Amino acid sequence: MFGTLINLLFLNNLIKGFYMKGIRALCLWFLLLPAGVASAQLVEKVLDVFNDDTLGTVVAQRADTDSIHLLKMKEDLEVARLNEANLRMEIEQMRLKYDAADSLKLAKQRLRIDSLRRMTTGVPVVVEGDTLYYLFAKRGGHTPQQRAEMNAAAITELGKRFNLQPDSVYLESSDIVTDLMYGNKVLSSFTDQDGLWEGCSRDQLAAAKRKVIVDKLKVMKDEHSLWQLGKRILYFILVIIGQYLLFKLTTWLFNKLKVRIQRLKDTKLKPISIQEYELLDTQKQVNLLVFLANLLRYAVMLLQLILTVPLLFSIFPQTKDLAYKLFSYIWDPIKSIFLGIVEYVPNLFTIFVIWLAVKYLVRLVHYLASEIQSERLKISGFYADWAMPTFHIVRFLLYAFMIAMIYPYLPGSKSGVFQGISVFVGLIVSLGSSTVIGNIIAGLVITYMRPFKLGDRIKLNDTTGNVIEKTPLVTRIRTPKNEVVTIPNSFIMSSHTVNFSQSARDYGLIIHSEVSVGYDIPWRKTHQLLVEAALNTPGVVDDPRPFILETSLQDYYPVYQVNAYIKDANQLAQVYSDLHQNIQDRFNEEGIEIMSPHYIATRDGSATTIPKDDLRPKK
Repeated sequence: MFGTLINLLFLNNLIKGFYMKGIRALCLWFLLLPAGVASAQLVEKVLDVFNDDTLGTVVAQRADTDSIHLLKMKEDLEVARLNEANLRMEIEQMRLKYDAADSLKLAKQRLRIDSLRRMTTGVPVVVEGDTLYYLFAKRGGHTPQQRAEMNAAAITELGKRFNLQPDSVYLESSDIVTDLMYGNKVLSSFTDQDGLWEGCSRDQLAAAKRKVIVDKLKVMKDEHSLWQLGKRILYFILVIIGQYLLFKLTTWLFNKLKVRIQRLKDTKLKPISIQEYELLDTQKQVNLLVFLANLLRYAVMLLQLILTVPLLFSIFPQTKDLAYKLFSYIWDPIKSIFLGIVEYVPNLFTIFVIWLAVKYLVRLVHYLASEIQSERLKISGFYADWAMPTFHIVRFLLYAFMIAMIYPYLPGSKSGVFQGISVFVGLIVSLGSSTVIGNIIAGLVITYMRPFKLGDRIKLNDTTGNVIEKTPLVTRIRTPKNEVVTIPNSFIMSSHTVNFSQSARDYGLIIHSEVSVGYDIPWRKTHQLLVEAALNTPGVVDDPRPFILETSLQDYYPVYQVNAYIKDANQLAQVYSDLHQNIQDRFNEEGIEIMSPHYIATRDGSATTIPKDDLRPKK
């Protein structure tokens, strides 16, 4: 009859699809089939096993990467394993009850229980960081985890009483459980199943655990006694007083330091100047030093508070955890920074080597550029005025290469935020600097085209003057009227430039001016007078000699053009002025009228255009 009932139950569970229940029913059927006769209590126990299966149906859940869900799943898995072990323990107990007469079978069951004990990890009962014992079995609907938490809470609450008597903990046994009692309060309970897990009777287990709990309560009594409380209050007051004295000492030392700084004003401090600009006078230096001393003072006082506050909280057991937490808030960042610095040392050394190599390479290039500029080192096809611009370009490229090499070794270079900021800055620069980049490129092209150099007198469209500054972006020209004109390099690239100074240095700059006289004056005489006027002009050279060109024959007069060579283009305006004055003087001396502008003269006795007195000093 009992075998038939088991078979029906097994088929029923198998049809329903409960795979795990079917497996257990099959095991239980094979275990109980030889018994032949079963009591109603055993039938009820089997039904309870099927109805109250704590393993439950395994439901496939979607994988979740959240750490909280993973932790929960691990806890549920441990509970399931423990429940399964307890279920197997109950089955083994049932088998032991009905196979007690057979000593061989009993020994085998003991071996099975021992194997389960070795594979199963119990739940620790932890009180103030100390593990007192482990629980394996459930009791009264409470899982081992819940039992451990309740036992720990009861022991902790009892241990904080000022009138605690640890030796008053006693055992109280009944038919099914042995309780550890203090007064009317149950601290822990142990069943036969707990004893079976520990390999002893529940009374022996309870007695052993009582000793452990009593020892822990004695330690807790010492920590929470009135005498200890008084000592902790005294320590608290002493720490407060010590911190106050430290504050006073810090303030006194700061006042002493402030007086010493004030004295430095008249003794060792001197004004700090950059060229002719006084950056920091002695009073500003004193104010800066006092400010820095104040910062140091507040930093020291803050450090004292950071160390004192956790110390105050650590005096009392109730706030000791808070003290450790506060100290961790301070120590963990410092530790992480320190470890980060230590781990960054190899990268820092690599950066230093790269920087050192680039630094000396730049020095080498600067030395070569200086030698070329001073023309001590000559390279065919490479002009001396290219030396420093080329050095600046090479230096820029070397530094750009250095940054590219160093970038991967910078802290946070692999961070997405760091890379995003770099891309954003690059985008802004590329969008907003098209004109700037164009001027820079034009400046480079102008440098190597060599249309002019600093100090040259040039004419750029309608602007004439001397080049006073060349930058990557603009060129500045000072006109003869001392007007400074700033011209973008891109504009220079698209315009034509006349360089007076280059021609004056290489060949001699030819100045010219036109004069018209009457046809009654022989042209040879006119040529002679113009050449003499040119040679008498300061700045005009006699080799090559000035020469005269007749450019046109007008209705009333021929037009003569005087040409002369000069070597200093910067004096161009003054040379022209002196030349024109000399031409007038020589023609006046010879009684020759200059026929420009047009006029009509009737020779009926009227005066000529020649000045009666040209106001020159008499010889």
